[in-house]
Amino acid sequence: MPKSIVLISAGLDSTVNLQRALDDGGVAAALTFDYGQRAARRESECSAAMCARLRIRHETIRLPWLARITPTALVGRTKPLPRLSPGELDDPVAAGRSALRVWVPNRNGVFLAIAAAFAESLGAGRVVAGFNAEEAATFPDNSEAFARATTRSLRLSTRNAVRVKSYTLRLRKPRIVALGLKIAAPMDLVWPCYEGGRTLCGRCESCLRFLRAIRAARCEDWFRANHRRMPRH
Repeated sequence: MPKSIVLISAGLDSTVNLQRALDDGGVAAALTFDYGQRAARRESECSAAMCARLRIRHETIRLPWLARITPTALVGRTKPLPRLSPGELDDPVAAGRSALRVWVPNRNGVFLAIAAAFAESLGAGRVVAGFNAEEAATFPDNSEAFARATTRSLRLSTRNAVRVKSYTLRLRKPRIVALGLKIAAPMDLVWPCYEGGRTLCGRCESCLRFLRAIRAARCEDWFRANHRRMPRH
């Protein structure tokens, strides 16, 4: 039986982790969560396309109750998404304010718990998530400490002691981009945007981090040529 259950949102980090998990023992299933977020449909479509290409079982799990209790702009359409300038991405105060405006209550805690149930049921020993060092600065549920603590908890709540794994845990976005291209992850299908339009908005914090990363990794031309949903501006 493949070793991993993968959390896949079609973002940069989860896409690279999906490919790494597939190469490192295989993937029993990839799970996408719809909790009412703006990009839910696009994330599910792109994730399903990736999994179809890689011949991985894919499921979209709907969590309408999480949408009901999430008041922030990532779910609530009446509230504007935060806008940062490129220069504010590494400003802890500005980035911290932005994170609060898109925070979803215990999101990764919920996702990992559900994925661990799948893992135990399917005989997989680990849950793979797209954590990264860059966003861990403002999202503590992306951090190494969170991954370690959740693994300790899962030792008690799963019969096969499921553990949390992230291949990008200590990497920043430019290195994740470079890794994804190196291992031939389905990078042409990534959806790193808070919005769910026809193309990446190019303005939200997630897009800004992605666009900065592909420039830093010197592969913007590759994405312009291969990713049909790149922003037009």
